[in-house]
Amino acid sequence: MGDGWARVTGQPQAVIVHVDVGTQALGCGIHNASAGRCPVLIFAGLCPFTEDGKMPGSRTEYQHWIQDAPDQKAIVGQYCRYVGELRTGSTVKQTVARALQFATSNPKGPVYLTGAREIMAEEVEPYTLEQQQWGAVGPSALPEQAVTAIAEALVSAKHPLIITGYSGRNHKCPSQLVQLADTIAGLRVFDTGGSDMCFPMTHPASLGFRFGVDESTTLADVILILDCDVPWIPSRNHPRKDARIYHVDVDPLNRMMPNSFFPAHGRWTADSYTALSQLNTYLTQTPSLIRALQDPQYAQRRQRIKDEHSARLTSFAKLATPRPNGLFTAHHVGLVIKSEVPSDTVFVIEAVTCAVQIADQLQTSLPGTWINCGGAGLGWSGGAALGVKLALDASERPSFVCAIVGDGAFLFSFPSSVYWIAARYGIPVLTVVLNNRGWNAPRKSLELVHTDGLAPTSSNKDLHISFDPSPDYSGIAKAAAGNDFGGSEGCLYTAKADSMETLRDALVHAVQAVKAGRGAVVEAVMDEEEREEAARSPKDVEFQELNIEGK
Repeated sequence: MGDGWARVTGQPQAVIVHVDVGTQALGCGIHNASAGRCPVLIFAGLCPFTEDGKMPGSRTEYQHWIQDAPDQKAIVGQYCRYVGELRTGSTVKQTVARALQFATSNPKGPVYLTGAREIMAEEVEPYTLEQQQWGAVGPSALPEQAVTAIAEALVSAKHPLIITGYSGRNHKCPSQLVQLADTIAGLRVFDTGGSDMCFPMTHPASLGFRFGVDESTTLADVILILDCDVPWIPSRNHPRKDARIYHVDVDPLNRMMPNSFFPAHGRWTADSYTALSQLNTYLTQTPSLIRALQDPQYAQRRQRIKDEHSARLTSFAKLATPRPNGLFTAHHVGLVIKSEVPSDTVFVIEAVTCAVQIADQLQTSLPGTWINCGGAGLGWSGGAALGVKLALDASERPSFVCAIVGDGAFLFSFPSSVYWIAARYGIPVLTVVLNNRGWNAPRKSLELVHTDGLAPTSSNKDLHISFDPSPDYSGIAKAAAGNDFGGSEGCLYTAKADSMETLRDALVHAVQAVKAGRGAVVEAVMDEEEREEAARSPKDVEFQELNIEGK
């Protein structure tokens, strides 16, 4: 929940856990906060270090011996921007302030503090700290020569491409990217992270969202990497050898990743909004570039990408065409969700192997309306959706929240805790569980390596990744929420849908319930035959006949 709140507001949240075991229970959560560049301050106690009772807070219980870890900070230290220990009560405020500086300075992320009970019980004289003196490091700009090099390269390129991943965390960035794409006709924008709404999918320059794999990276002659950790997969869609590559990021060296070898002809540490503003200003104030962009070829390029984008959206629509038997896939689920929820819905996405299909159908275009954890630790969305909802309510912004989660990720989210918390504190969100009856991510990973082995012809059951018999996901949520907080109907609306008709009906009622202050969980049981076929294909099949030239 702290993570979800911080994603929306950019402000750090504090999380308190119980010594070493509480730290271990953070598990995937701290990985997600680190990979997703999310500011969270975590505090954990340390076991008391005295035994004789002469100091306040000395050991008094059995577990004070068995929970005394040799190096508790090491459990999570490699995922944190800063780790520290409160060693005396007289510097507690300074230590906390320093930790928050690291958490909120780019690249943002989790910080971890510990303190033994003797320190917590220490008596100190009250003192104050000037908070203004402990702010985050301010944003940095591109040097003039970098602005010139990047702008001129993008304008002169035949196939310019911007690859981004989380620039949309700053809600002012998408409009700057749109301005850049409108100015340089033919420029395309590819989202390879899916962490935030970085560029509107309805814009003709949008190539949508894929996890690092898209043919556009192999065709571009100039590439600008902007706030992106994995711009392409070198073994699958490496750029042209003659492509000029520039990288602008708050952490262009990816210091948290031991192996990250993406090349670049120019690499700068800079804030994405500041950099985009500089590029847009330069393009509008440089006569030579203004004249160059008036060449008729740019009008032709503008029309070409408009036609290709229209064809792409048409292909998405075909994939979601209702079937005569009423059964549905992730494409159908995404389309129905889009048609039934409010237009300014904030989507919290943990759809795993269905994330791309969901993105293709939702086609989010408003800043802040698509939030993904940016990491790989499943189970994030349950608590995150509650934090997102609380943050939106606190900021008095439109606050309909819809979490779309895979069945495995739903189980990892500790739904018994999530829906009890939602009921206890009255936090209504809509959750759609994509039931595809299996762990399909391992199958895709397996087949990318062993393309001709037994895996492609094996069923999920054979591979021991099947979810049959299927758990009752909506039932789990309803049991956790109970009826005590919501009267005779309970505080949670639940439904299970296995056809387009029942799915649409369930979502209509679910949206009404959430608007009325109740939570809702809808389980979407997808077509098993289609699921098996999709699980065995590691490629984005809908794009096999589309490339950047529109052939």
